[in-house]
Amino acid sequence: MTDLDHDLAPEDAKIITLARSARARTGAAEGAAVRDTDGRTYAATTIALPSLKLTALQAAVAAAVSSGAEGLEAAAVVTAADTVDADSVAAARDLTAGVPVLRADGTGTLRETV
Repeated sequence: MTDLDHDLAPEDAKIITLARSARARTGAAEGAAVRDTDGRTYAATTIALPSLKLTALQAAVAAAVSSGAEGLEAAAVVTAADTVDADSVAAARDLTAGVPVLRADGTGTLRETV
């Protein structure tokens, strides 16, 4: 557990857990979850089909938007990567400018907030 984890709100810990669970369930490279401004959560994983490629966060944002979300309170990505893909962050911020994007490792430990 890092010092960052001590400041983690329960709602943010929940979306990290959802992202981690989605990733583990499918064996995907990344899992992501978002919380909309109504408190609803959406989780997704990386999509790599021949005709459709989305990062996990792009897929979670798409799920939120298709369910009528008008804004995001927070987003989380569980990944082994050292950064969150810029296109992923852009997708979340297309919906809500400045939304915090939490990056956690495979154990669910928060590594940074973008």
